[in-house]
Amino acid sequence: MTKAPIKEKAGGADPAGFEKTATRVSLVSIAGNVVLSLFKLLAGVLGHSMAMVSDAIHSASDVVSSIIVIVGVNLSAREPDKSHPYGHERFECVAAIVLSVVLAFTGILIGRSALEQIVQGADGGRSIPGALALVAAAVSIVCKEAMYWYTRHYARQLDSASLMASAWDHRSDALSSVGALVGIFGARHGAPVLEPVASLLICVLILKAALDSFRGATEKMVDHACDDATEDAIRACAEGVEDVLRVDRLMTREFGARIYVDMEIAADENMTLIQGHEVAERVHDTIERQFPKVKHIMVHVNPGKP
Repeated sequence: MTKAPIKEKAGGADPAGFEKTATRVSLVSIAGNVVLSLFKLLAGVLGHSMAMVSDAIHSASDVVSSIIVIVGVNLSAREPDKSHPYGHERFECVAAIVLSVVLAFTGILIGRSALEQIVQGADGGRSIPGALALVAAAVSIVCKEAMYWYTRHYARQLDSASLMASAWDHRSDALSSVGALVGIFGARHGAPVLEPVASLLICVLILKAALDSFRGATEKMVDHACDDATEDAIRACAEGVEDVLRVDRLMTREFGARIYVDMEIAADENMTLIQGHEVAERVHDTIERQFPKVKHIMVHVNPGKP
């Protein structure tokens, strides 16, 4: 049995475009979080609200998270080299894992402070929060929810684990601001213990977001096949190419946000080597056009009877 030819070529989405878009989204997040964290910190201090100060710390940590995303995206967009012939996409997953650890650490610090306040009891010397803290919580909910949807849009468009982790960071901040709003409102109406309870809720939400981000990033770090629908679509695409008799074998794996494909197709056994090579090339180019996430394809041609 003759086995030839093999067509192998790198393709996929534009790394430069991915890097540019992800960096722009992260810079917008940094600018928004700097302004918002300063406003919430000022409102928390002037309004005597521990929950708002905790919320401000959470927003400030988002600045660090966005910087981590930028670093990870820039590393993942680097061209393949001799030491990394398959590229550097997994650096983005590493950035998402680091981000989740930073997020968890922030949540633990806030939770520890809240527990200390609760242990002190309702008469632990806490001041009644001012109206400014209440306004800051409402503003934070609106701004952080808007940032969540903005970042999520581009995270899904780019299939970026680190941007999605950053989006959930924004959502957890919005939810924590809801907790702060409830706590501040309760503290202003005779239930001061609700303030540290709200901070404890913030801690739980942050830890959940950190766990979700960590889980999503680690899943992308481990090679696994594409879902059945994607594989069926790739198979159908190949079988629709002229002179392809069938797909004998199809293997896929996800590497970070990219897909790698190894495929064996059958073509007329009476074809010349050059004709078989042209069939493999057409299959490769067609799949690359229709599936932008596919970065690397290897097509092997087996002899078959028409």
